[in-house]
Amino acid sequence: MQDPPVTRRLAAILAADVAGYSRLVAADEEATLRTLGAYRTTIADLAAEHGGRIFGTAGDSVMIEFASAVQAARSAVAIQRALKRYNDDLPSERRLEFRIGINLGDVVAERGDLLGDGVNVAARVQEIAPPAGICLTGAMAEQASTTSASWRSASGC
Repeated sequence: MQDPPVTRRLAAILAADVAGYSRLVAADEEATLRTLGAYRTTIADLAAEHGGRIFGTAGDSVMIEFASAVQAARSAVAIQRALKRYNDDLPSERRLEFRIGINLGDVVAERGDLLGDGVNVAARVQEIAPPAGICLTGAMAEQASTTSASWRSASGC
């Protein structure tokens, strides 16, 4: 039996997770999970509004694919702004602050999932983003800056 051909494409990958998630869950698991659910709904809505598709979630993380680097950057800014408004209404010890990393790179599509360096690099860049911040790879920054500078106001890297 022959393996199906590998499908590759260029994509902007947005990776996000909650800074200090384990601490938040340990302090109040139910409240943290309720807040996470509400925030994920907002993230999904804003990603879709900007042409993104969620292709993975695990624990407190979310992975989103965009066909456009500019739309990925705009979505990240919109997400951080919306979540900041929600967090402003919470006590500081209960705030869920997402770290967002975005990479523009080659990905492998496999049964609705995306794999490869394009995804892995986005996840690594997300790890160095500050809480409530956005970190872009050089390729992403170059593409996003050619048509939009709005991401700069929310970038922490």
